[in-house]
Amino acid sequence: MQTCFTIAFAKLILYNVLELKKEVKQMRTLLTFGFVFLFLLFGYILLGFFWIYRKFNEKKADLIQLRIVQWVFRVMHVTAGMKVTVIGEENIPKDEAVLYVANHRSMADVPVAYSRCPGLTGFVAKDVVNKVPGLRAWMKRLHCEFLDRHDIKQGMKVILSCIDKVKHGISIFIFPEGTRNKNSDDPTDIGEFKDGSFKIASKTGCKIVPVAITGTNKVFEDHVPFIKSADIIIQYGEPIYFKDLDKEDQKHVGAYFQNKIQKMLIEHQAMMK
Repeated sequence: MQTCFTIAFAKLILYNVLELKKEVKQMRTLLTFGFVFLFLLFGYILLGFFWIYRKFNEKKADLIQLRIVQWVFRVMHVTAGMKVTVIGEENIPKDEAVLYVANHRSMADVPVAYSRCPGLTGFVAKDVVNKVPGLRAWMKRLHCEFLDRHDIKQGMKVILSCIDKVKHGISIFIFPEGTRNKNSDDPTDIGEFKDGSFKIASKTGCKIVPVAITGTNKVFEDHVPFIKSADIIIQYGEPIYFKDLDKEDQKHVGAYFQNKIQKMLIEHQAMMK
């Protein structure tokens, strides 16, 4: 009789724990998406103010807007329960434009990575994001570009625009895979890096900063539609000039950085055990 009571009591506790976890996930989801929605809704007021401010001091206005968005992303870290470990942040050049190249696992990659950028940085995003009104307005203001992967001519225009931005002191952050890697079974797996992305560095002479991101898919994509807390690692490798690569690596620059980032991802798995 006592054994039956103990089992029943244990089952009751387990049920309540599972229900509590479910409620926490629902709360994280509501808080995160609700916060983003409110920011985008009322963000038009800020955009209007900074539209005027830019006429007097464009660079300062853009930097303030960058810091506002970074603050928003850091709040999202808290509401979503993202526990971010940063490695090699000292490798990021602080006073010059660079090309960041990273593996792509999740929509959460951008909030994690963008919150660490020291200076003006534009992300290269899918053109579908350009159809989201509030988000589109902020991204355009922050020098982001929208890429149609199926339109080669438009893709070249985006690369040329990125080259121009780097020449004017604005860093570019790109995911050379061109899309999210959905292989949740192997967190070290990376899709093929497209060589075209690296023309931004070869044509401007800027440094390339390899970035490895682990764990972001566990925030949302692994259990849509709920947001769940996750341990995340973002690591910045040492910056490299394209001209300093040997001839063979320059020919296969995508594969070179793909391998470099994959090695960092493998190190992450050892750290998370």
